[in-house]
Amino acid sequence: MPIYEYINDTDEQVIELLRPMADADKPVFDPAGTNRKFTRRHSVFAVAGTSAGASNAPSMGGCCPCGKSQSQCGQN
Repeated sequence: MPIYEYINDTDEQVIELLRPMADADKPVFDPAGTNRKFTRRHSVFAVAGTSAGASNAPSMGGCCPCGKSQSQCGQN
């Protein structure tokens, strides 16, 4: 079952709910009980930083682990 994120437009509080896909857009009850309206938002996440061995990681498809092409990287 996927986890969906819902946001309240008034105070921008975000809540996460584990729901079946069929229920993704159904109304969400306010966990605080104050009748705020929550709408589903597109969930995104990002990973920052590098792992300890990233500098020794093999290059994939001519790209450096930093995401630039090997000719633009400067680490080579």
